[in-house]
Amino acid sequence: MKQRVLFVCLGNICRSPAAEAMLRVLVEREGLSDRVEIDSAGTYGGHSGERSDPRMRRAAEARGIPMTHRARQVKEADFERFDMIIAMDDNNYETLFRLAPDRAAQQKIYRFREFLRHHPDWSYIPDPYYEGHEGFELVLDLLEDGCAALLEEIRRYI
Repeated sequence: MKQRVLFVCLGNICRSPAAEAMLRVLVEREGLSDRVEIDSAGTYGGHSGERSDPRMRRAAEARGIPMTHRARQVKEADFERFDMIIAMDDNNYETLFRLAPDRAAQQKIYRFREFLRHHPDWSYIPDPYYEGHEGFELVLDLLEDGCAALLEEIRRYI
């Protein structure tokens, strides 16, 4: 059975497309690309059609993680299409919860922090948009931790 995962942040130009790219690399390494579908979106549509923030692309590519995603806004159909919808922080989690068309859709929504194993002090994935290089590196460290644990979870369903 194919597992479908959607990562969500505010603008879909930093955190969620980086999580999408990170999980995609892990899935490809494991030879599971045909069994896992990965995408990302934002709760805010102001960046729709744009590439990811160039600072995030540079930081990710330095780790061997190519980012090719174009930003898009979450739509109602995503709640039907995806098995897991993973919010980067509480604000986006709450927005997703309000946007969900029904209880079944709400049950698909997770906080990314639920998958952090080696960073217990972090209750959310911080937005690096207004930060320096270190902010992008921190986000990638957190995403690497959480995506590894998420892949373990996904294996249970495929």
